[in-house]
Amino acid sequence: MKVEKIKYPMGAQIGALTAEGALIYDETISARRPALLMAPNWMGMTDAAIERGKLVAGDRYVVFVADMYGQGTRPADFGEAAALANPLRENAAEQRKRIRAAYDAMIAEASKRNLIDDRRAAVGFCFGGGNVLELARDGADVAAAVSIHGDLKTAAAAKKGAVKAKLLVAHGAPDPVAPKADRDAFEIEMDAAGAKWQMLIFSGVYHAYTDQGSDVPGVAGWDEPACRMTYAATHQFIADAFADKL
Repeated sequence: MKVEKIKYPMGAQIGALTAEGALIYDETISARRPALLMAPNWMGMTDAAIERGKLVAGDRYVVFVADMYGQGTRPADFGEAAALANPLRENAAEQRKRIRAAYDAMIAEASKRNLIDDRRAAVGFCFGGGNVLELARDGADVAAAVSIHGDLKTAAAAKKGAVKAKLLVAHGAPDPVAPKADRDAFEIEMDAAGAKWQMLIFSGVYHAYTDQGSDVPGVAGWDEPACRMTYAATHQFIADAFADKL
């Protein structure tokens, strides 16, 4: 798998911040593939995020890993991650600008290399799940947006007709980071917006269940069956969205 670090502007209204994402693709494949934006968890554009990007890309997609914090800004621990992520969670306009900048960079850079066709989707994990949902709320032209154990709340509800993407939310039922009240509010919001959505809910599964080593009793924990089924469902959901079967 080829990994290219890509610097890109975060947007004219965000100041002088420059982001550094990663374009990931199987360079042995000559055919053009769909573009898939991947928003990582709140630790940002780490080596682990790049490895996940390779896993997600496989031979199916050209993946771009988004940077929500800016080049060189990498949290050292969960406390620093919270300090970076939480202000964005409370500022939907800024969050949408940053994830939109990553989306635009993905299309521009992958197109330059003649890697992609006209199919686009997005997937995010934890904080990144919230990021791709904000991209969908912003009306991005993506066929599918998938949030995996992600943030569901927003500081600015989607407007009616704004959400073009089909939405899949995969979540643990007892996840305390985004509890059932958040799921209920998300359903109400998306129904009011006229969005088409699906939820895949796992009993007894907590936050960050696709992250090995994430175990925090009562809060987070790796779960192999839920992880395996989520990846399978994600790929099928995206394929169905591309084929207009949803």
